[in-house]
Amino acid sequence: MRVLIVTAGSWGDVAPYTGLGVRLRSAGHEVALATHERFEQAVTVHGLGFRALPVDPRQELASRGGQGLARATSPPVEMARVARMARAFMPRLTRGVADAVRQGADVVLSSTVTDPACAVLGEALRLPSIGVYLQPVQPTGAFPPIMTGARSFGSHGNRLAGHVLWAGSDRVFTPAVTELRRELGLPRRRFGGMPAMPRGRSVLHGFSPRVVPRPADWPEGHEVSGYWWPQTPPGWQPEPRLLDFLEAGPPPVFAGFGSCVTADAQRLSALLADALRRARVRGIIQAGWSDLHAENDDLITVREVPHAWLFPRTAAVVHHAGAGTTAAGLRAGVPAVPVPVQLDQHFWAARLHGLGVAPRPLRFQRLTAERLSAALGDVVHSPALRARARDISAALAREDGMRRVLSAIERLG
Repeated sequence: MRVLIVTAGSWGDVAPYTGLGVRLRSAGHEVALATHERFEQAVTVHGLGFRALPVDPRQELASRGGQGLARATSPPVEMARVARMARAFMPRLTRGVADAVRQGADVVLSSTVTDPACAVLGEALRLPSIGVYLQPVQPTGAFPPIMTGARSFGSHGNRLAGHVLWAGSDRVFTPAVTELRRELGLPRRRFGGMPAMPRGRSVLHGFSPRVVPRPADWPEGHEVSGYWWPQTPPGWQPEPRLLDFLEAGPPPVFAGFGSCVTADAQRLSALLADALRRARVRGIIQAGWSDLHAENDDLITVREVPHAWLFPRTAAVVHHAGAGTTAAGLRAGVPAVPVPVQLDQHFWAARLHGLGVAPRPLRFQRLTAERLSAALGDVVHSPALRARARDISAALAREDGMRRVLSAIERLG
């Protein structure tokens, strides 16, 4: 069967699908991944087909709007800025998704952002499509919407807030989806958020039920499958200087902010170095999309290093609590210091704290070396956090999240 996986966003929104794609290919399917051009090599190195989508996510995050998003100090301001950015690029992205799907497939697997377009294309082309989400976006009373921060509004309030947020998504998706429906000869229909997707449509979520249990009030067909682990590039080897650093002393603390782009990388780099020094721990800073950099006898900077390899060799991880980095830390069995910046990162940071593997999150916009060093001192010297992290890691190792996706595809055949 020809399987097309469609996703958009940062590397964290792409990496899990490389692992899923390799698993599906090993089961005999022909797999292609449609995503942004900057990730082409990272996809094709695994033997997967590639179809390019427009929009450069790093350029968007480095833009004036992206920098404003990173500086937002409240969820309403953050959501308004997200909506403004998304409205600008959604028509281009939707056309790119349509072009990718028209190249041919027997089934389409689509991420959260690309699913509205893929559902329309599936309807028009009579093409089976399955949602494969990395975030729990369906309204529920079990927890607040992931874009509103960590504070619960109670069961009724959480559900109401979720539907309000979906109603607001009309302004982002409706223009592009309406135009696509017109081009495909489909009758005009109000989008109304993803709850308006066809009833009974399968949506599988690529995270563990131990991290986010399936809410009882989710509709039929929405399931939590377990994590889809990213695929390490074949033949990858760590740099000798990284191996030498790891062997030269006790396990270091990892610090990185992944795809987040800060306007003042020099200040953030200095802050991280100062915090690690105050906490009296060795450190590894990952440059990421902000191009962070700081080095001394007890600190080095690295570029792209697979988290699956590096994190188990660390004492703790300081990160922005993106979905992928959060998952990698849990898989490695090491405690975390979450420093959420934007979007769903506040949700995942709160999950880490609730699971007992991290202290209370530190807000990026209020981060200081003093606060970070204090949190590091608590984490590095906490047997309870480390023991809980090991327990969760062992539980995740027993799960096979990709099997649920494979089974769903095979039922279509």
